Amino acid sequence: MPACKTLEFASPSLSFGNASVKVQLLPRDPNREPRVSWNVGGRLLYRTDHLKLFDSLDFEVRRTTIYRSGDDGNCSDGAASAGSRSVALATPEHLAPVFLLWPEMSFDVVVGDGTKIVSCDGANPVPEIPLMDGSALPFFLALRREAGVPEEIRFYDALVKREWNLFNSAGATYGYVRIEPSETFEVEYRLDRPDVSGGFKSCAALSVYAPEDLYSVFQARTFILENDYEQARQAGLLAGATESCGLLVKTPADKTLYRIAEEPAMHKILDLIGDLSFARPALPKVRIEILNGGHACHREILKQVLLKV
Repeated sequence: MPACKTLEFASPSLSFGNASVKVQLLPRDPNREPRVSWNVGGRLLYRTDHLKLFDSLDFEVRRTTIYRSGDDGNCSDGAASAGSRSVALATPEHLAPVFLLWPEMSFDVVVGDGTKIVSCDGANPVPEIPLMDGSALPFFLALRREAGVPEEIRFYDALVKREWNLFNSAGATYGYVRIEPSETFEVEYRLDRPDVSGGFKSCAALSVYAPEDLYSVFQARTFILENDYEQARQAGLLAGATESCGLLVKTPADKTLYRIAEEPAMHKILDLIGDLSFARPALPKVRIEILNGGHACHREILKQVLLKV
């Protein structure tokens, strides 16, 4: 049997400066269903061929999406208590979308070194995916060299038609989500922050039929508005973030700094695709319209989609 190929990535992550991940490309086995296996903190967290119900994915939102599997469930921040068998995975949306391009292959993803115990008090870091440049591009280029020509993307029917408003902590509406069936995966993502000095807007749309439709969105870097960045750093967050890990947007935005047109909204589309494709390396046939969304609403979209599969 051919030996596994292993790719290793390391860089600062969202929260600390020494995140690492290994991706093993497994030999094709006609007797086994292709799958992506996520191993975090020394144990298996999730396998895409085990998906039965939405409840198979136990995850919470803390700064960004954190997927976890635990025995105690006592940690309100999404981490696990010291001594438990719980593990967690933050920021998978930069790596998960890449596996959409090789749905007939199997991968083992190993996050962290397996020696850290995650604690509620934050004394030990939650295992996270390295941010690299803040986009999916480094992961895609590395897998492209080893996995070969991208394969045909898988889609599945999801007869869901829903819409709901998004509310802030004060109960005011700041956005919305609309979902309806489609012939393929389509999304329109709009960002509108009138509360920011100078205002901030970004809008992008994407329709996915073939692998090449994802190439541009893979380039979009994670971003943060300057005032949000300052507030986060004062709160002790984003300890691992550096200038090389994404895009710092000053307002009014200087679009000459964008790697691609409407890069902030395109990255939100990448986030959405990553949160949906973590469940399985395939995309639902839906059209999604989002105003001012984030990982919390992506979680609800995934739930609604899987309930209609």
